[in-house]
Amino acid sequence: MSFPARVAVACLLAGVLTALGGPADAHSDAHSDDPSGGPRERHAAGTPYSTLAMRDLFVARPTLGPLESMLVSALMARPTDGNQDPGGDGYRGPARKLCGQRICVHHAVRGADAPSTRRWVRRTLRVLGNVWDHEVDGLRFRPPPSDGRRGGDDRFDVYLADLGDRGLFGYCTPERRVRGERRAASSYCVLDDDFSRQQFGARPIESLRVTAAHEFFHAIQFGYDFREDPWLLESTATWIEEAFADRVDDNRRYLRFGTVRRPGIALDDFANDRYAHYGNWAWWEYLTDQYGDGLVRSVWNQADTVGDAPGRSSVKAMKAVLDRHAGLPRTLTSYAVANLSPADTYAEGGRWPAARVDRRATLDRSRRSATDRVRIDHLAARHVAYAPTRDLRGDRWRLRVSVDAPRRRAEARVVVVRTDGRRTRNAVRLDRRGDGSLTVGFDTRDVARVVVTLVNTSTRYRCHEGTLFACGGEPRDDDARFRVRATVIHRSSH
Repeated sequence: MSFPARVAVACLLAGVLTALGGPADAHSDAHSDDPSGGPRERHAAGTPYSTLAMRDLFVARPTLGPLESMLVSALMARPTDGNQDPGGDGYRGPARKLCGQRICVHHAVRGADAPSTRRWVRRTLRVLGNVWDHEVDGLRFRPPPSDGRRGGDDRFDVYLADLGDRGLFGYCTPERRVRGERRAASSYCVLDDDFSRQQFGARPIESLRVTAAHEFFHAIQFGYDFREDPWLLESTATWIEEAFADRVDDNRRYLRFGTVRRPGIALDDFANDRYAHYGNWAWWEYLTDQYGDGLVRSVWNQADTVGDAPGRSSVKAMKAVLDRHAGLPRTLTSYAVANLSPADTYAEGGRWPAARVDRRATLDRSRRSATDRVRIDHLAARHVAYAPTRDLRGDRWRLRVSVDAPRRRAEARVVVVRTDGRRTRNAVRLDRRGDGSLTVGFDTRDVARVVVTLVNTSTRYRCHEGTLFACGGEPRDDDARFRVRATVIHRSSH
């Protein structure tokens, strides 16, 4: 059993025992908007009821012993299974459903899980229908695999339950493998029964829209490859919130945890206590701005395992698609540079955080050079900035930037930020050894600062090592050494 699956089983045991003994903890910290705390998590830490925890349990179930397997089956039961679902979501009385052409919404008639009005059930069904129209008919993803007659017929099933008291917006559960396919599964979803402002801190319809888009996309993903890398599952599901409900902007809260604000984090980072995988929806926003909404589908087509599809792990799938364009190294570098000034790149970037600059130095006639050494993990970047002082006045002052980087697995860019706010971007051509240099203007009348962006573009892994990175692998080129030397020169002396 993989390490993530063992963690999920441990959460399962704790969650089920808590549910059997009394009410679960409310996970009130999961709804904090305090910048000093965590974001309002869509999947609260500490509860087994999160989409990826349920996915890991589904993956692990064939390897478990009888008792563990029984507990997993109980936890994965549908709310309408009542007492057979001891984890907290089983309805304690009769249930009804309201169906459209493709989706059925199930709800309790009474008790804590019952929605306050029938109108909310109709609204939920309508929003889910709009989500299907957008994600399946519009973006042309495959619909979730049929569950046969589970839930009454072959329509996709969504259940309403009081999840807010446990810090959850919603979750989806893979349920049965598609016949003849090893890594595709049918599923069902559970959403909160009212998304009350008191619990979720936003208008109920807004919370419903982003959660429905996010969780239904997980159901779609499970029909491609339910074992796909977790960062790809979550980052694309968070991106699709923006594509479906652009004006809600709930996902903006995660940007400060991802590679927009923290470029030194690996693009495929996943951890329940760091949230980068949610914040990295911006990567897909950048790519679709460049190449169109179909790019995300193209990546999932490369990750697809159904039939004779390629079945690539996340980074390989992404690389295969970007090789048709500018390539992953160049695109990742352009993304890192764009995040220095999001307002210049993204439609809503004026309200985004900007990338953190790791090192800053001021250069003048007496201090004409500075050398910075940084270490960068795979698929991550660092920024180093140099500013001229007033005594570097005149168009003969220049700045020579010399870069020493790992060979064949690095990129470097130099951005000249002018005093009027304009920016010019220049690629540093690195030779086979990873060395390169570039000279730019450094006149204090025109130049506010020069920013050097260094990127570790490595996509090399030792796969199947039980990690949460791409292909479950150990990155082979983390902590790579980069050196940049900035030297002020005067053209009259050369």
